[in-house]
Amino acid sequence: MVAAVKAYSEPAHISRLNSVGIVHRHYMHFDTPLRLRSGVELTPFTLAYETYGKLNADRSNAILIFHALSGDSHVAGYYSSDPNEPAGWWDEAVGPGKMFDTNRYFIICANVIGGCQGSTGPASLAPDGKPYALRFPVVTVADMVEAQRSLIDALGIQRLFAAAGGSMGGMQALQLAVDYPDRVGAVLFLASTPRSSAQNIAFNEIGRQAIYADPNWRGGSYYGGEVPAAGLSVARMVGHITYMSEFSLESKFSRRLQLRDQLGYSFDTEFAVESYLKYQGEKFVQRFDANSYLYITKALDYFDIGAGYDSMAEALKQVTAQFLVISFSSDWLYTADQAKELVDALSGRSVEYHHVEAFLGHDSFLLEVETMTRLVGGFLDRLYDEQNLREAG
Repeated sequence: MVAAVKAYSEPAHISRLNSVGIVHRHYMHFDTPLRLRSGVELTPFTLAYETYGKLNADRSNAILIFHALSGDSHVAGYYSSDPNEPAGWWDEAVGPGKMFDTNRYFIICANVIGGCQGSTGPASLAPDGKPYALRFPVVTVADMVEAQRSLIDALGIQRLFAAAGGSMGGMQALQLAVDYPDRVGAVLFLASTPRSSAQNIAFNEIGRQAIYADPNWRGGSYYGGEVPAAGLSVARMVGHITYMSEFSLESKFSRRLQLRDQLGYSFDTEFAVESYLKYQGEKFVQRFDANSYLYITKALDYFDIGAGYDSMAEALKQVTAQFLVISFSSDWLYTADQAKELVDALSGRSVEYHHVEAFLGHDSFLLEVETMTRLVGGFLDRLYDEQNLREAG
């Protein structure tokens, strides 16, 4: 059964159902250099993050959720009591009794380094007081993980109960397990890939080229002036298509016209799907930085968990975490074959793999709420019960 993300519209004085409620973004500032895979050191740097639930006495119930390309630290809850304010990007998943149950777990989510929602990125001020722009060093998924390792250190957490993420978030969870095998008990790898394919890189490059072609981009030095809205909007439109499926596009829009009953034989926006993509692009421009889009997509392109090793299996040799791997039949961005490549490389380890028949494409990990609650919530429940048995014994 497919369950869409709910939009709550009740009066402000009524609490949203099973929500974590009003939350606040926090900032952790680091003066210790962050040494990047490129060899460059980033000093100082800041991570924006949010937490939900309570950390238990022995600090053993923390789950780090990594966000996808267009996400940020605001995974759940609301910033105000305004009933029209949208919830966090995975609000259906995080809260009391939900798949990431805040009655049991202390949930952390941070905006990645290179992002544009409070963490240090190209729009941030460099030590000279001017925006970094393209002076910001190129970052990798491993660098994003290293920055968040600094965060969990600062929070006093030695070992995570689990690390979880969909899409780019899954890459980060996997990278954490490889780089710090003793610091994570389980990895939830959802609609993701252990390495970016040529097709993945190709779509990312189309988005970057759209930004480069916008005259307002000006080599990345657009801060304080007109932003490259047209280029970023097109990049988002291309990306958004890859998050959907042919079925979801056809069932939602088919060839329906928008605000007219016959073709206009012009280059105006005529089809409903055109209007939808245009809306998605315009909405994205309001909250995302074009340079961050360049940096994050380049990090995706570089991602290959087996890079520097003889094989992917060799890269995973020291991993001790238990794995939950989920792929979706209609996901043509990160395919089932890519997920299976990871499962095969983890042969002999504790791996639970589910290939879900779903029709909404890559975004199924966000939209198939009931299925995800059963699989993810069930997996976490078993781990939680096992941990309690060990402690009781």
